[in-house]
Amino acid sequence: MSSALSVAAALAQARAAGLDRLEGQLLLGTLLGVDRAWLLSHDDQALSPEQAARFADWLAQRLQDVPLAYLAGEKEFHGLRLRVNAHTLVPRPDTETLVDWALELLPGLGPAPRVVDLGTGSGAIALALKHAHPAAAVSAVDLSAGALAMAAENARRLGLDLECLAGDWWQPLAGRRFELIVSNPPYIAGDDPHLPALRHEPRSALTPEGDGLAALRILVADAPAHLVPGGWLLLEHGYDQAEAVAALLAEAGFEAIALRHDLGGQPRISGGRWPG
Repeated sequence: MSSALSVAAALAQARAAGLDRLEGQLLLGTLLGVDRAWLLSHDDQALSPEQAARFADWLAQRLQDVPLAYLAGEKEFHGLRLRVNAHTLVPRPDTETLVDWALELLPGLGPAPRVVDLGTGSGAIALALKHAHPAAAVSAVDLSAGALAMAAENARRLGLDLECLAGDWWQPLAGRRFELIVSNPPYIAGDDPHLPALRHEPRSALTPEGDGLAALRILVADAPAHLVPGGWLLLEHGYDQAEAVAALLAEAGFEAIALRHDLGGQPRISGGRWPG
């Protein structure tokens, strides 16, 4: 009688260890490269010794809150398969709301709009925009050398032309102006109770500490110097920060200030147009 671990036994093992059913299926499905339907219809299939060992390792790490995307080394975002690692934030589906809004605006911003993504991480936003609107000239900025290297690798792998610039927010963009500026900056407050569960992702990409608004203040304050008349600034923020961000945009002189909600219906992206 074989002692090989079956699909059903592996999933039972994950449940017994404390992972809920769906999470366990996602973990094993990602490891085997199959979907949930396959797992359910092949529950007697035996894992190879290598697969069983890797599943045990992945399960232990997942129970320590290591993101599944880090274990798999990739994450799907806006139709693109992106490489990710511990230098980059895991791209969230809610951030696709920012991409969709940007894609609505781009056709009205000229034949070859200049776009910059500040704090690009894996390059998710910048590459999604370049992929869907190839005429755009897209730049990506990040302070983390590790994140920028991952963004550049993703661009190469996807065959997308992306200018990668190292520096702190506006620092590498002196004298340059854009039709569209986008950013998903760190915005979680430093004392937020959810941060411990996110401890494997780069803290500096999650929180600027304090009230969570520090990076958003810098972005709004200096955006006017880098926007052409009629250019747009779009910013992702916390569900409870929409009012504060709208106030920052208004104080800085932006017009047509608007808000978009994420997949869960939470206020998530605020934007405004620079007059002209």
